[in-house]
Amino acid sequence: MPQLLPERGPQRVFAFSNLVNAVGSGIHLTAGVLLFTQAVHLSPARVGLGLGIAGFVSLAAGVGVGHLADRLGARRVYVATLVVRGLATAGFLLSDTFWPFVLAVTLATAAHAAGQAARSPIIRRHGGSRPQEFRAYLRAVTNIGISLGALLAGWAVQVGTYSAYGVLILGNAVSFAAAAAVLFFLLPGDKPGPVAEGPRWAALRDRPYLAVTALDGVMAIQFKVLTVAIPLWLVEATAAPHWMVSGTMLVNTVIVVALQVRAGRRIDSPEAGGIAYRRSGVAFLASCALVSLAAGVPAWAAAALLAGAVAVHTLGELWHAAAGFEVSFALAPERATGQYLGVFGLGAGLSEALGPGLLIALCITWGRPGWYVVGAMFALTGLAAPFAVRWAQRGRRSAAPVPAPAPGTAAGAGASGAAAGAARGGQPAR
Repeated sequence: MPQLLPERGPQRVFAFSNLVNAVGSGIHLTAGVLLFTQAVHLSPARVGLGLGIAGFVSLAAGVGVGHLADRLGARRVYVATLVVRGLATAGFLLSDTFWPFVLAVTLATAAHAAGQAARSPIIRRHGGSRPQEFRAYLRAVTNIGISLGALLAGWAVQVGTYSAYGVLILGNAVSFAAAAAVLFFLLPGDKPGPVAEGPRWAALRDRPYLAVTALDGVMAIQFKVLTVAIPLWLVEATAAPHWMVSGTMLVNTVIVVALQVRAGRRIDSPEAGGIAYRRSGVAFLASCALVSLAAGVPAWAAAALLAGAVAVHTLGELWHAAAGFEVSFALAPERATGQYLGVFGLGAGLSEALGPGLLIALCITWGRPGWYVVGAMFALTGLAAPFAVRWAQRGRRSAAPVPAPAPGTAAGAGASGAAAGAARGGQPAR
């Protein structure tokens, strides 16, 4: 990373809030599923069902709240989502049966989806000339926080008691409240910008953008491989020590911290984003194959295979994340950033809804063959992504406004149009 801290001002404030938030998220990502399967003793299938219900309910949250952030101001809306997420996370402590678990995880998941959309206009406003690169920096910061949270979660996983898990979940809830306080008191307030012209829900009518969103959503199931499938596979199907649950998260976060900004800098166009999607699909296929081999071998071999699989998976994650940053911002109109990024978050919402149940059914219940099926799904999705990105780009070019001719003769109008194009640094319309 060329620098450890962004410049003073809004970028540094936002990055610090992001770090505080991420420490709690690291706890939840590492130990959240195991809290309900190992301490509350819900079956993996019921946990997967509950996470799926939460994902489906939260699908609309990102679009609606993103549109609200465009109209009312992103900071206040994002702070509100953090507060709701903190309260919902604290509710995990009261979730000792299935339906209270579903209620708490649904509120938390919906608040997370809404927050991802609400913060996008903040990133675009304070991210400089390339908000995609600032977004990559934030992801590196997020993974520093996640690594710290994973270390704490490793203690709870090893102890395995409800009290140990409960202490960590409470810390997670506090982290959301602290992140909201930092933004509320230190980040400058924002005024809502002019609303984009056209249909009120233009993003939902943009079929090429929706196609890219759907493919990104399928690819986003890879995040659940790390937080759902691998922990359960490690604990239930391999001889690897249980502390390796935290170890796999640490391998992932160290690589992301070291390389995410660099990966984001190299993927600087939608075309490059499409190619990165393709590369990530191949990496995920290779990683799934390695994970499958960790069952039925000695503990040291299982640990080595899992660590190697996570390293390969993380390379794919770098490419996938950078591709998503680039295409989601580059293909979204600036005046409708919240709405469009909210729609793009539908893909992540689908992964939240379908991913846990799908991965548990294929990788945990079915076993080794299921890992190969999941890997093939990622590879095929990566192959399709460049075509969808090119379709979306063609739609943007055809929808680009043509400058109005200046009053006067046809020749004068042409000259004026050429001059206007030159002033913008572009070419006159043809």
